[in-house]
Amino acid sequence: MYYIQKIILFPRGYPRPRATGGNKMYSETAAEYGTDSYIHYVLDTYSQTLIRLCYTYVHNICDAEDITQDVLVALLKRGRPFDSPEHEKAWLLRTAMNKSKNHLRSGWVKRTVPLEERDSSANDEASEADEKNQVMDAVLSLPEKYRTVIHLFYYNGYSINEISAIVGKKPATVGTLLARGRNLLKEMMIGGFDEDE
Repeated sequence: MYYIQKIILFPRGYPRPRATGGNKMYSETAAEYGTDSYIHYVLDTYSQTLIRLCYTYVHNICDAEDITQDVLVALLKRGRPFDSPEHEKAWLLRTAMNKSKNHLRSGWVKRTVPLEERDSSANDEASEADEKNQVMDAVLSLPEKYRTVIHLFYYNGYSINEISAIVGKKPATVGTLLARGRNLLKEMMIGGFDEDE
């Protein structure tokens, strides 16, 4: 158990075994729930997705990693396997969203001011990377209801029906939120470029 805690708490510091036979079928991993190989499977499969989702809420990579760690600890405490891979992924994403919202509501976040993490070398970035940052900044500046569905749709590749199950809204509502979010992004992005013309 101590080894599992070290992997969860310090995922970068400990090497993970690499899969040699391709992707595992879910039925194999479901039978291994709670074992070291299951933890490795979850870390390899979902950690980056969870960090990106948490980042869209908290706007700080360190906090996003901490929240992802909390989600993985909650997975260990859950104590029972999932019905399907979709159920597993939906549970992890919903838990990450809830923990991110709880983090934003905490008194610590309300009373602290984040430090700027930019240095002078940021000006030397390529224009393509700068454009991606502008798009990500625009997405992050959207209201939460639009930001979440846009992130799940474009960054994670979920369908409207899958997003509706994750966020607990009707598919028509998710479609409307996507359309309105895209329109807001379009206004933000095109509005910024109209000054040059």
